[in-house]
Amino acid sequence: MKAVVIHEHGDVDKLQVEEVETPSPAPDEVLVQVKACALNHLDLWVRKGVPGQRMPLPMIPGSDVAGVVKKAGSFVKGVKTGDRVVIAPGISCGRCSACLKGQDNLCASYGIIGENRDGGCAEYVCVPGVNVLPIPGKLTFDEAASIPLVFLTAWHMLVSRAHLRPGEDVLIHAAGSGVSSAGIQIAKLLGARVIATAGSDVKLKKAREMGADEVINYKKLDFFEELKKMTRKRGVDVIFDHIGADTWDKNIRSLKMGGRLVTCGVTSGFEVATDIRYIFYRRLSVLGSTMGPKGELLEVMNLVERGALRPVIDSVFPLSEIAAAHRRMQDRKAFGKIIVNP
Repeated sequence: MKAVVIHEHGDVDKLQVEEVETPSPAPDEVLVQVKACALNHLDLWVRKGVPGQRMPLPMIPGSDVAGVVKKAGSFVKGVKTGDRVVIAPGISCGRCSACLKGQDNLCASYGIIGENRDGGCAEYVCVPGVNVLPIPGKLTFDEAASIPLVFLTAWHMLVSRAHLRPGEDVLIHAAGSGVSSAGIQIAKLLGARVIATAGSDVKLKKAREMGADEVINYKKLDFFEELKKMTRKRGVDVIFDHIGADTWDKNIRSLKMGGRLVTCGVTSGFEVATDIRYIFYRRLSVLGSTMGPKGELLEVMNLVERGALRPVIDSVFPLSEIAAAHRRMQDRKAFGKIIVNP
C-alpha cells in the first residue's frame, strides 16, 4: 500500500510517500481502507519532533480517519466488512481502573494513532475493534474524518473540565484552528457568549458565521484590553487555549474572579512565568486537558448526526501532496480541517 512515512524528524521533506506492507489485523483489530484522513497540529509535532519526547520511528502519521472496514478480527463484535466507519484516535489498555470507569484518556498507557502507532495517512490502517464507530447519517468520509480528535478535545475541555454553563463568557483563541472551530460550536450549544480571536479579519468573519458573538483580531488589537471593554473589567469566565507562551500571562489576567483556564496545547511554546498571586487571590482554576474518553466522542457524533454540530473543512489534498497540506497548516492559512485523501 502507499503511505506517508516519517523516518526522521524535520521539515516537510521528511514526509516520504512510499510503498509499504499492508497491515494485517490481530484478532481484536480491524483493517480499515482509508478514504479520508484529517490533519491536526499533532501531525506537525510528530514530523518535527518534540524536545524530551521520544516517538517511535518510522511512523505513519494521521490521527483522524474515516473509511471502510476491509477485515475484522475474529474477536471483534458488531463490525463487519463494508461498514462505513470513523476511528476514535485514542488507544488505551481497556483493563485498568481508568479504562473501566470510562476514563480511558487517563489510562497510563494511553496513546494516539499517528503518534504512538501507525496512523491514517495511508491506504489502510489497523486499529483495535473498540476504536471503530459507525459514520452517522449521510456524512461524507471527508466530513467524518474532520470530527474525532478536535471535537472530542473541545468537548472534553469545555464540558468535562471547565464545566461551561449557559450565560457565561468564554474566550476561544485561534478561531481558525480545527479544535477552536469545534470549540466555538460547542460553547454556543451550551449557551455561552463566545469571544473568538484570530489573526485575520477573514477568519474572524468565518468565526462569526459559526456563532462567535464577539471577535478580536489579535494582530491589530490587544485581546486583554479588548476583553476589559467587553466585560466591563470583570473578565471572562472561561478561556479555551492551545497557544501557550504567547497568550499565557494575559490569559491569567483576563479571567474573572473564580474563572477557569483550560489548555490542551502549546503551539507557541511551553515555558511560561506566572504570578501565582493571581491564582490564589482571584481563586482561579488552571485545567489541563488531553483528548477525552470514547464515550464523549459518541455524544459528539450523536450531536453531529442531529445537526447540532458540524464539521468544518478547509481544503482537501491527495496523499501525494502531503507536504503542501503540512505547509498550509504550518503557515496558519487554514480555517477548519485539512483533509488528505489516499
